[in-house]
Amino acid sequence: MSDIGPQLLEATFVLVGVLLGITGVRSLLNKSNPRRFTTAAFWLLLAITFAFGAVLPYWVTGVLILAIGALSLARGVKTGKLDEGTPEERAAGARRLRSWIFLPALALAGIAVLISTLAPFGEVSGTLSIGVASVAALGIAWAMTRAPAGVVVAQGDRMVQQVGPIGMLPQFLAMLGVVFTSAGVGEVVSNGIAGIVPEDSPLAGVIAYCVGMALFTIIVGNTFAAFTVITAGIGIPFVIALGGDPVVVGALAMTAGFCGTLVTPMAANFNALPVALLEMKKPYGVIKAQAPLAAVLFVIQVALMYFWAF
Repeated sequence: MSDIGPQLLEATFVLVGVLLGITGVRSLLNKSNPRRFTTAAFWLLLAITFAFGAVLPYWVTGVLILAIGALSLARGVKTGKLDEGTPEERAAGARRLRSWIFLPALALAGIAVLISTLAPFGEVSGTLSIGVASVAALGIAWAMTRAPAGVVVAQGDRMVQQVGPIGMLPQFLAMLGVVFTSAGVGEVVSNGIAGIVPEDSPLAGVIAYCVGMALFTIIVGNTFAAFTVITAGIGIPFVIALGGDPVVVGALAMTAGFCGTLVTPMAANFNALPVALLEMKKPYGVIKAQAPLAAVLFVIQVALMYFWAF
């Protein structure tokens, strides 16, 4: 089955492209949106990168991404009036479904874990499992609500537009991490830190490594992107080279980076999406609530790495 994993993953990307394409077309037809043409261009270009990314030359994809970024930077992406249903319809649905409304979300997580653990899809198991689980969760939600197909399309479009360009940050930040690594940023960081951190001090190395992971995550918004750069620049020469257990060091470096995730708006999928989906009045309310816990957890990660890795 590992041979068909990449094909199924590509089919998942095509489905995402179709969803984004629907959003683009609906944005174009939404006359209440003052910037419907630029909004439609944003979603349609993004749809092309997902649906045809496997066959497009890399430079074409790069140009499309630059165009997408320019449209977002120019504030050309707006929502207009979205179909949210009437208050009476929402209240009736809430009374009928009650707590069962959470079943599709829980099923998505459970199915994704089962597929990634049990299905032999090789290297793509993790990503593919989320795609398959999303389709399954949609089927469960559809069966529960018995909603017409048009409602499913309209509400899917509403969700995409409410999240907006913020939802694309995780993909872009992951690409940014690859670019940083290829550009040799890790070596630059290592050379810069060499004159500050004592080379024979495990504690200083651990502190520098954890601080670097948290700060770089705050800057780029992605712990995985930070891990490749900071591990090459600080983790290996200043922690692992002194005898630190690579398994313990790597695991706790990621959790130290996650402390940075809790306090940065760049981590859109954690800190910005809830604000958009819950329609919170305070844009940084999630970050303010998480900051004290992040500080405590960070100190704990430093201590654990120092005492467990050596």
